[in-house]
Amino acid sequence: MKRIKLPLLAKILIAILLGVLVGQFAPVAVVRAMNTFDGIFDQLLRFFIPLIIVGLVTPAIAEVGDRAGKMLLIAVALAYVFTVLSGLFAYGFSTALFPSLIEPGGLAALETADNAFAPYFSLNIPPLADVMTVLVLSFLLGIGIATTHASILRKGFEEMKTIIVRSIEKIIIPILPFYIFGLFLDMTAAGKVAPVLKSFLLIVVIIFAMTWVLLLLQYLVAALVARRNPFKMLAGMLPAYVTALGTSSSAATIPVTLKCVEKNGVSSSVGGFVVPLCATIHLSGSTLKITSCAIALMLMLGMPFDFMTLLGFIMMLGVTMVAAPGVPGGAIMAALGILGSILGFDAQAQAMMITLYIAMDSFGTACNVTGDGAIALIMDRIYRSGEAPQA
Repeated sequence: MKRIKLPLLAKILIAILLGVLVGQFAPVAVVRAMNTFDGIFDQLLRFFIPLIIVGLVTPAIAEVGDRAGKMLLIAVALAYVFTVLSGLFAYGFSTALFPSLIEPGGLAALETADNAFAPYFSLNIPPLADVMTVLVLSFLLGIGIATTHASILRKGFEEMKTIIVRSIEKIIIPILPFYIFGLFLDMTAAGKVAPVLKSFLLIVVIIFAMTWVLLLLQYLVAALVARRNPFKMLAGMLPAYVTALGTSSSAATIPVTLKCVEKNGVSSSVGGFVVPLCATIHLSGSTLKITSCAIALMLMLGMPFDFMTLLGFIMMLGVTMVAAPGVPGGAIMAALGILGSILGFDAQAQAMMITLYIAMDSFGTACNVTGDGAIALIMDRIYRSGEAPQA
């Protein structure tokens, strides 16, 4: 019989449900054993983070930098600006709305839990370098490979990317549901799961609404440039939005996205250039989700933050998103490094970020894909007006 393959979201939801149910009656020994497992996995994840950054950011920068041309530079700049502005929009929306809906410091008890369920032992696996070191190294190597056409290094980093993506797919992602199960098992056993689930549901609903407000703003900007009806153009992208909801993949949605942008009046040459490129470098929806979830969790955990810290985080996130691999939850995996280094997220906060992100993975991808259509409209207008030659 053919094996039924559950999507990652279904596995995460099952893990949360089982964690809540089993946590009602699990003995202390079982909870401590799962906490031991979670501690080891957390160390493994921390070890992987620098490798993920070097293995994904370096070839991504080398590939983009190697495709010279004014059209490419404008497309990359637009994608980055759209991504950063989506993060700033998420900051403004979240800081205005969340404090009145989320109990500030409501989950602070998670940070000061007693040792009733302490792990039996811990395993220390130090990463090879800190996050900022590997980010700078990745930029240096990526730009260097692109400008010097270092074919041997390029091939080496492409092979390293394959290894890292395979490691995420075969090691990190399969273990992740067990990690989430252990987290919710511990919270349930400690009597802290009810406020977590209530807050999570509220955040998911609010961020879903935020993605549509963001898309409307993006198409209003595109309408000003392209001089077309924004609502008609947004409606024309609905097939791509629905397809992305089903596939949770920008790459898998490219054929549908191309048809939609061409139906909206974008030339086939511009659409064929912009859409595949933006599927890699434009992740406004993912940036919105990560920024909003981070702010919500910092409020719930009683963590201090300010605009300048979040601005630095958003600008770094816009670059890191380029490296998001084509696997479920790839964007949040690539962002774990700066969540820890800039915002100070510990293992438990990062686990909750992963859970929240994957719960919204499909409509974040749908927001990314639909936003690609807005960039394509702007690029088409620039192309037609003769401001940039075709790459």
